Amino acid sequence: MSQAQPDPGNRYSVREEQGEQGWDVVILDPGGAPVWKRPCRTESEARTFGSTVRQHVYWLSEDKFREYYRLGEPG
Repeated sequence: MSQAQPDPGNRYSVREEQGEQGWDVVILDPGGAPVWKRPCRTESEARTFGSTVRQHVYWLSEDKFREYYRLGEPG
């Protein structure tokens, strides 16, 4: 009897980093490549928004996450 493979979960990740004009929230695909970026005025704003995106990573499947953030298929 074969067993079902466990769902690996959503492999996307998010980070906050200093950008050219403030801070950026960056979504990384499962391979670690940046696929989405949102500028923020302050570090606090970036960390707050980044926390929201992390919750979406946790709650949503990869397909739903890509749909929500309008991301293409991972390369």
